[in-house]
Amino acid sequence: REAASSQVMGGFSELGQPWKNTGIKEYLGHKKKVHSVAWNCTGAKLASGSVDQAVRVWTIDESGRGADMELKGHTDSVDQLRWDPKQPELLGTASGDKTVRIWDARSGKCVHAIETRGENINIRWSPDGQHIAVGDKEDNISLIETRKCKTLKNIKFGYEVNEMAWDLSAKLFFLTTGQGTIEVFRYSEMLRSGETSSARTLVAHTANCYCIEFDPKGEYFAVGGADALVSLWELKELVCVRTFARLEWPVRTLSFSHDCAYIASGSEDPTLDIADVNSGRQAHAITCHAPMNTVSWHPNRLLLAFAGDDKDKMGRDEGSLRIFGFPSS
Repeated sequence: REAASSQVMGGFSELGQPWKNTGIKEYLGHKKKVHSVAWNCTGAKLASGSVDQAVRVWTIDESGRGADMELKGHTDSVDQLRWDPKQPELLGTASGDKTVRIWDARSGKCVHAIETRGENINIRWSPDGQHIAVGDKEDNISLIETRKCKTLKNIKFGYEVNEMAWDLSAKLFFLTTGQGTIEVFRYSEMLRSGETSSARTLVAHTANCYCIEFDPKGEYFAVGGADALVSLWELKELVCVRTFARLEWPVRTLSFSHDCAYIASGSEDPTLDIADVNSGRQAHAITCHAPMNTVSWHPNRLLLAFAGDDKDKMGRDEGSLRIFGFPSS
């Protein structure tokens, strides 16, 4: 189920070399490619969602040994998953089967299945865990209250909408769009009126914006776009303070490290980029053998989980995920 690969990475910067003798561990369990990985709020569990319709929850020990449990219930691809930011056992999954499922990771049981309008591709919990936003392929956003698992609003947008995120106060709601903008909404207003006109439009990229993440302190957020750039924004002024331009393909996935020092970004490039947030310089590069779908930093260690479209020697989906940052044996 778990294969340790002895790759040790070169190319270190002068950042105290936190990855000098680190390798990558590989975890096999899915039958098809993995679309999404995410650590829970304590870092004790890592979840993965796949085209094989399964969700797996991995318990990873200090040295990187993993044991996993399969969560069954979805009848189509699991495109994105995220954990409740406050409750380490609650996991939310968005699937092409037109449902959102909430799971109890202790029992492996689905505690709620919420029907939505379309095939779901994006999911996000509000920082207080009270609400979930889900986006589908038809540009509908469903806003769900988590206590009763009731849909409060369905909002249909007249343009392409991609990943979304709340700021830490949960007062502002950010939406990435196919027009290269970030639409900023006052969440209470959005919930009340269901209006699609935002309070503020940030012109962010020259092509589609795909992904958005806030740093753990909530002071900055990063956006990845089809123009192969990652832009870093200051929340207080809503201004772009830096761009990272090392990738050559659309940026599909982003994650900030727990200490806010690094940002990882993945695309169809042959490397995963780890950038130093303050200087913009490359802190590290991880060699990939396939387009990357998902990256996720551990909530209190410099461990990066990632997964992509990796194939085996026969050309079939490998169904693997990897973690970078454990000491190489």
